[in-house]
Amino acid sequence: MSRIVKSIDKKVRKQSADKCKERGITIPTFKQLRNPELISDDIKKKLPGIGLWDVNPLNLYRITWKNDIKTGLFGKVNYFEVPSEITGVKARIIGLMGKYFPTGAHKVGAAFGCLVPRLVSGEFNPVQHKAVWPSTGNYCRGGAFDCALLGCTPIAILPEEMSKERFDWLREIGAEVIATPGCESNVKEIYDKCWELKNDKNNFIFNQFEEFGNPIFHYNVTGPAIEEVFSYLKNDKSRMSAFISATGSAGTIAAGDYLKKLSPHLKITASEALQCPTLLMNGFGGHRIEGIGDKHVPWVHNVRNTDMVSAIDDEDCIRIMRLFNEDKGKEYLQKLGVKKENVEALVDIGISGISNLLSAIKTAKYFEMDENDFIFTMFTDSMTMYNSRLEETKAERGEYTEMDAARDHSSCLQKQTIDYLKELSYYDRKAIHNLKYYTWIEQQGRTSEELNEQWNPDFWTDMFENEVHEFDKLIEEFNKL
Repeated sequence: MSRIVKSIDKKVRKQSADKCKERGITIPTFKQLRNPELISDDIKKKLPGIGLWDVNPLNLYRITWKNDIKTGLFGKVNYFEVPSEITGVKARIIGLMGKYFPTGAHKVGAAFGCLVPRLVSGEFNPVQHKAVWPSTGNYCRGGAFDCALLGCTPIAILPEEMSKERFDWLREIGAEVIATPGCESNVKEIYDKCWELKNDKNNFIFNQFEEFGNPIFHYNVTGPAIEEVFSYLKNDKSRMSAFISATGSAGTIAAGDYLKKLSPHLKITASEALQCPTLLMNGFGGHRIEGIGDKHVPWVHNVRNTDMVSAIDDEDCIRIMRLFNEDKGKEYLQKLGVKKENVEALVDIGISGISNLLSAIKTAKYFEMDENDFIFTMFTDSMTMYNSRLEETKAERGEYTEMDAARDHSSCLQKQTIDYLKELSYYDRKAIHNLKYYTWIEQQGRTSEELNEQWNPDFWTDMFENEVHEFDKLIEEFNKL
């Protein structure tokens, strides 16, 4: 029996299955999202006529890293290798591209991992319940999209200072939107709103910071996708040396747990904002790296597996955003020898992706990595979600010049240093793990026994590797009802 799905409500499950049948909906398994070649030909032949962002239930099958936008079907994993002329390091830094998911961000997969097991078990009743998606940005977008495909009612919660594009899109797709006080770092305010909404039994809270479906998706889908990219690129001397992820909800970083099974020497670096260095120095504050909420340690973060913490100055991210997207910045990079197609691809790296890139550079420098070392990270979304930020920065700072580009390339990329970087000892990790107490036991109703259980590595193996089989079994049963 699943540790996550606590009960099976056969009546609700049958009602939900009947509703899906009426709309022609079938739900993909996690195996199919990991390996789309397992998807039936009947599904595949319908996909080319459907847009990636269309509110069509068949787009459930596109919650994968392998979407081929040219054919509308599937191919190799979507990734981008950042040229060394940009990074200034010999190590090969490669980011998986969230842009090619529906909604333009991989959070649609994390939301799938949270919603679907509850739907196919009958714990979530789409007739009675509203799905509440507490988020700092992309997760509530992914949840709202999944709800639209599955005929569920979404409520999106996100900080009021997030980009305009997010709010506009959520309202267009039909989500009820709740803006909480503050910015990226104000996660507690989101939790407070969730407690308020819990008073209505019809609200079902899918809190990505504590829902294990979030990291289970990334362990079982994102991790193998990175493994596959490495298989494309490696030679006899290649090493899978590091995985970089913003902590955020601690979903994506679970891909590193999968990779450590393959390469035990691999370093997992947790990236965060210098303006709010929660893991690095128990710090607090506000920052401008959208999509990586902080000021606490997520319940679903396997801290014992984290090797390094890196804090990135949000000013560096804003300046690189301009370098990668302003015409003068692109021209300057081409003068440095960066191929035009690679310069044009930089628009596919959003602000949090830039932060991950900088943490990758720091990690490469700290461990003195060379051309045989592969560092993998996430380019979670693209600049599609941040064009208003680019315009705001231009209005505030004026036109971007070649001199600006030269300065930003030199100081923010080439001269990125190993300051605000910490390699974690055993007891450093345990200290971070213990910080969960203050959020989850004191505020959110978890128990000390549950927290202590998480220090056992077997807990995470069971959660990440065994639960997914229970999920797929439930999905297959649901599709047959």
